[in-house]
Amino acid sequence: MKPFAPAAVLVGAVLGLAAVTGCSPAPRNAGPLRATPYTAASAPGGCPTAASAPGGCPTAASLPLPKDFPADLPVPEGAVVTSVEHRTGGRLIVATVVRSGFDATLAFLHKQLPKAGYTPKDGEVEKDDAESNFSSTTVRGRWTLRKMPDCEGGVYLTYLTSAVS
Repeated sequence: MKPFAPAAVLVGAVLGLAAVTGCSPAPRNAGPLRATPYTAASAPGGCPTAASAPGGCPTAASLPLPKDFPADLPVPEGAVVTSVEHRTGGRLIVATVVRSGFDATLAFLHKQLPKAGYTPKDGEVEKDDAESNFSSTTVRGRWTLRKMPDCEGGVYLTYLTSAVS
């Protein structure tokens, strides 16, 4: 697979941190920002502070999707936006937690992105994670999907997007 290098490194770093902490993938400064990232209120360790559902899954209120998130890019119903970060070069990272399970979320992405006009490219699926690049006439990006430890049915779904230049 040949992802665009900055996206792969950035998404890998964010999700690697999430795997170590077992909580929401809170962004870390890995370069100059155009805007300050914002995240859902978090307790020590990066877990959302709202009550947790059975199984330890976060149930914090979702942050709003930013205005520059592609309006036609499908997001699963009930996704909780846990962080938004604007990067240089017009890149946008939106991290979510989805409670519908790994297989259902993966099926959603495989079906809904093409229906919305996004072409997948260079994707791969493993036991507990999946990722794929995607593009349309106006947007290029990458999504990553990771099972959440200690949260039955919970998955981290992260989008990295930028405008086609």
